[in-house]
Amino acid sequence: MNDQKNTILAIVLSALVLIGWEYFFARPQQLRQEELQRQLAQQTQLQQNQATPRPPAGPVPGNPPTQTAAPQAPAQSCTSTSLEPRSRAAALALTRRIPIETPRIKGSISLTGGRIDDVSLAKYHETVDPNSPLIVLLSPDGSPEPFYAEFGWVGGPGVNVKLPGPDTIWRQEGQGSLAPGHPVTLVYDNGEGLTFHRTITVDDNYLFTLKDEVVNNGRTAVSLYPCALVSRQEPPQVQTFYFLHQGLIGEFGDKGEQQVTYKSIDDKKAIKYDSTDAWMGITDKYWAAILLPEPDAHVQAEFSENTIGTVKTYQTLYALDQQVIPPGATGTASARLFAGAKEFHVVENYWHELRLNHFDLLIDWWYLYFISKPLFRLLDLIFQWTGNFGVAILIVTVLIKMAFFPLANKSYASMAKMKAVQPQMQALRERYPDDKVKQQQELMELYKREKINPVAGCLPMLIQVPVFLALYQVLVVTIEMRQAPFFGWIKDLSAPDPTNVFNLFGLLPFDPTSVPVIGHLLIIGAWPLIMGVTMWMQMKLNPAPPDPAQKMIFDWMPVIFTFMLAQFSSGLVIYWAWNNTLSVIQQSIIMRRHGAKIELFDNLRALIPKGKRAGG
Repeated sequence: MNDQKNTILAIVLSALVLIGWEYFFARPQQLRQEELQRQLAQQTQLQQNQATPRPPAGPVPGNPPTQTAAPQAPAQSCTSTSLEPRSRAAALALTRRIPIETPRIKGSISLTGGRIDDVSLAKYHETVDPNSPLIVLLSPDGSPEPFYAEFGWVGGPGVNVKLPGPDTIWRQEGQGSLAPGHPVTLVYDNGEGLTFHRTITVDDNYLFTLKDEVVNNGRTAVSLYPCALVSRQEPPQVQTFYFLHQGLIGEFGDKGEQQVTYKSIDDKKAIKYDSTDAWMGITDKYWAAILLPEPDAHVQAEFSENTIGTVKTYQTLYALDQQVIPPGATGTASARLFAGAKEFHVVENYWHELRLNHFDLLIDWWYLYFISKPLFRLLDLIFQWTGNFGVAILIVTVLIKMAFFPLANKSYASMAKMKAVQPQMQALRERYPDDKVKQQQELMELYKREKINPVAGCLPMLIQVPVFLALYQVLVVTIEMRQAPFFGWIKDLSAPDPTNVFNLFGLLPFDPTSVPVIGHLLIIGAWPLIMGVTMWMQMKLNPAPPDPAQKMIFDWMPVIFTFMLAQFSSGLVIYWAWNNTLSVIQQSIIMRRHGAKIELFDNLRALIPKGKRAGG
C-alpha cells in the first residue's frame, strides 16, 4: 500500500509540475506569439485601408431609435462613426479643439461632435525613462487606435428633429482651456427651435462632469433620451495575465459586476442590461474609460461589437429615461466620465464620494478580493514610511510569517517528531516486509501514540498559496507597482527581472532570447536564480524521499520553478526568495529545538562525490 501511495504521489507531483509549466510558461509564450501575429495582420490591414474611407459604423446620435415604445439599448441610438485612418496628430488636426490642462491630464475636446477624444496621462510614461512619451488613453476617430467618449440625445418614438451627432460643429462660449475650476460651455442651434448647451468640468484627477441642456423654443413638445457611449476600434494589445480582466466592464445593480472580454463580445455581438445603480466602460490593465450615470438613474445599457469589413468597434453605451420637453421649457441631463489611471486612492475616493456601486472593483482584485485589497493597503502603508515598495514587500513577508508562526511551529514540530521516529518506522517496515496492510496499521498507531500528523509538514507550503496568489494579483493590477523600483538593477517591480544568467548578466554582448527555437527558454534573471537556490535549500532541509521517483521530482522542482517564475514580476520573485529564506531559518530553529537533526548540510555533502570528500 505504501508503494502505491508513493506511486500516486509521484504521479500527482509530476502532473502538478507539468500543469504549472504549461500554465505559467508554455501557454504565455504561445499567446505572445499569437498576439504578435495578430498585430502584424492588423498593421497590414491598416496599411491596405489607408486609401479607402470606411463607411459609417451605424446610426448616429440625432437619428431616432427604431423602437416603437421605449428605446432599445443604445446600440440603436448613440453610436459612433468611423473615418479614414491616419496618424494621431493628423486626426487631431482635422478639427478645432479646446485644450485640457489639469495636473494629471493633457489633451483636448473636439468641437466636432463635442467628443472627449484626446487624453494623455501627464504622470505616466511608456517606459521607466522619464523622457519617454506619455501614456495615451483616448484618441480621436481616424487615428490608428480610436478610443473616445461621446454624449448626446436621441429622439423618442415619432420624433423627427435635427439633433447633434458626431459631425455636429459646436461653438464654444467664451474662450480658454478646460481646467479644474474653469469649465467650458459648448452651444449648438439646430435651426428648428432647439438650442443645445453642454457644460463640461474636470477635477484635479480624472473625472469629467457634463451637463447637457436642451432649450425648446419651438411650438411643439419634443421627446428625447439622454445617452452616452465609450467606443474603441480594434482590441488593444492585451497582455496575458490569467487573473486579470481587460475589456468591457460594468456594475449593474443587483446583477453585480459584469466582465466581458473582447473575444466573448465578438461571439455574442451584443449584451443588454436594464438597471439602476450602474456604471460601465472599457478597462485596460492600468487605465480605463468609464461612464458614471447618477446612482439612482435608470439606464438601458449595452455592450456591443460591430464589424465593418475587418474593423471591429467595441462599445459600452447607455440611454436614460425619456424626457418630454414642452415649448418654452428646458430639458437637462447630467453625465460623468472617468478617463485615467486606476489609482487605488483615486478610485476609492470616487467610490465613496459619488456613491458608486462597488466602483472599487474597477481594480481587478480577483476572487481573493478579501486578501488582495487589504494586502495592498498594508503594502501602501509601509511604502509611505519606507519610500520603496520592494522594502515594503520584504517587511510584509516578515509580518505574514509572524502571523502564521503558531501554525508553522506546529507543522515543523510535527516534522521534527517524524524524523525522531524514523528508526521505529524503518523497524516496522522490516518487521512486516510482505504485509503492507499490517505495516500501514502499525504506522498509524505509531503516529497516534507519538501525536504525529503525517500531513502537517505540508501546511507551511499550503498556507502560502492564497497569499502568493493575492500578492501576484497586487503586483499585476495595481498601477502603484508599475515602474516602482527596488534596488540595483530592478527598476520596475511589476516587470520580470531584466538580467539573464545565459549572457552572464550582461557581460556577454548578446541576447539569449534571440536564439532560434529555444530562445524563449533562456530567460533566468538574477532574482529568479536566487529564488531557485533558496527553494532548493528549503527542500534539502528534509531527508531525501526513499522512493526514487519522488526524489527525482523533488530534485527537479526548484529548477522547474526557477524557469517558471523567471516570467513573473520581479516583486513576486523577491517575495518568494525572501519567504523561502525566512522559512529555512524558521524551520531550522524549530526543528533543532525539538531535537531533530538538520539535514541540510548532510544533503549538501551528499552532492559531493565520495572521492573528493575523501580528498582523493
